[in-house]
Amino acid sequence: MKEKEFINTIKTVLNSEYIGDDCAYLADLGIVITQDNLIEGVHFKQDLISPYQLGWKSAMVNISDVCASGAEPKYLTVGLSLPQNINKDFVEEFYKGMKDAGSGVKIVGGDITGADKIFVSVAAIGRTSGRRISSRKNAKVGQKIIVAGLHGSSSAGLRLLMNGQKEPEKFIKAHLTPLAQVEFSRGIAENIKEDYAMMDTSDGLADALSQIAEASGVNIEIDFSEILYDKDLERFEDYKDLILFGGEDYGLVASVNDDIAKDFTVIGEVKKGSGVTVLYQNGLRKKFSKTDVENRIFNHF
Repeated sequence: MKEKEFINTIKTVLNSEYIGDDCAYLADLGIVITQDNLIEGVHFKQDLISPYQLGWKSAMVNISDVCASGAEPKYLTVGLSLPQNINKDFVEEFYKGMKDAGSGVKIVGGDITGADKIFVSVAAIGRTSGRRISSRKNAKVGQKIIVAGLHGSSSAGLRLLMNGQKEPEKFIKAHLTPLAQVEFSRGIAENIKEDYAMMDTSDGLADALSQIAEASGVNIEIDFSEILYDKDLERFEDYKDLILFGGEDYGLVASVNDDIAKDFTVIGEVKKGSGVTVLYQNGLRKKFSKTDVENRIFNHF
């Protein structure tokens, strides 16, 4: 997968200890910072998303990354590149969507330029005071795997949109106007006393589990029946794949000790080994390697 190959190359060239998590944790400044791009034709199509929804999603994907770190989302900056046929109404609705999604997170600057298609680049800053910050390399054998958010709904919504369907609307809404797991993040980061791993599921639940397992040198074993999902997903023949490998749900998954796990939805446990193991209701036990997962999730290139 080119994306992860490129990230590894960049990390090697820069010899940086900051690259590898959803956010860079700048302890000397007391902040985390992250940046994401949304490109027309790669991440969205104009005929399938309104300017308001695009603004909402552009903000929320970055807020979700800050939540994955355990920090409090505080500020956004926005780079917006637009083709000549875009008018003032688009810009107004886009920023309304960003503002509404932020719910107290302030947009404090950015840049706007011309381009041959819509390009959105958002940076988010989070405050770390009073919170323990996560890293995907912190998972330890014996910790429980907890999760927040419904998985599979967003990918189902995208499929409906691509097929020209409008129902069930809740799946389309999950794709176009996702919600970051702000309270789940706060509940862990303000109360946990030990190092922990946490990651958002924007590239799929299995991807988040696989990346934590890889970075921590462990095996993560989960019980599929414990994963939170909308039961209406079962109308799709491949609903189990949507739940595990469908992206853009912006849930959170974390590896924590029992004293924290008891207050959340537990779907599995950290064990010795590598990769991700999924236990199904029919007794099937399936192991997914890093390569297995990467071959089944969305490729940005």
